[in-house]
Amino acid sequence: MRVKILLIATAILLLNCLQMQAQSSKSDKKILITYFTMPETDGVDTSSGASRIVADGKLQGNTEYIAAIIQQATKGELFAIRTVQQYPGTHKELVDYAKKENESKVRPKLITKIKDLDKYDVIFIGFPNWWYDMPMPLYSFFDEYDFSGKTIVPFCTHGGSRFSQAIKTITELEKGAKILDGYSVSRNNLAVAKDEVVKWIQKIGVKE
Repeated sequence: MRVKILLIATAILLLNCLQMQAQSSKSDKKILITYFTMPETDGVDTSSGASRIVADGKLQGNTEYIAAIIQQATKGELFAIRTVQQYPGTHKELVDYAKKENESKVRPKLITKIKDLDKYDVIFIGFPNWWYDMPMPLYSFFDEYDFSGKTIVPFCTHGGSRFSQAIKTITELEKGAKILDGYSVSRNNLAVAKDEVVKWIQKIGVKE
């Protein structure tokens, strides 16, 4: 009888340990929120088409602002994609420069590096839509990293073009990754985007 009770107790203990391990594994999911942004500095407000927003007294690029909301909702880590190339801060000059860079297919050199990509399971990747495409620094980014086995969650800010062909391009560049439904937000709707971003995060079920 005592042996039977001991066996039952051992089985219960083992089951509890397995459940704790499963919960621990689930909670150990690591999220990285990467983004490329370029806040304009010429004083044009977002309603006029600039790539910037002032939130909590801080000037941010549109995409940086959305990345911060995602970080708050997921508790992931933020990573800014930055380049050696210095981009113009004024709206027209930035638009013109982005067009030339896109047409010439230049791959700008990156100066920020992900230290330990292996530890992340989910990678949010955000960018503004420039001339119906991802900015060229995003091509540099995808050239540098292999996201095979990872889950990629794209998000973008735009002036009316949404993702254009970006989702298709990302899928082609990262064939070994799982691509979830992305989120795009117009620059004209940034002021009310927070609730929509949170709903989107809940819908796709991504959080630590």
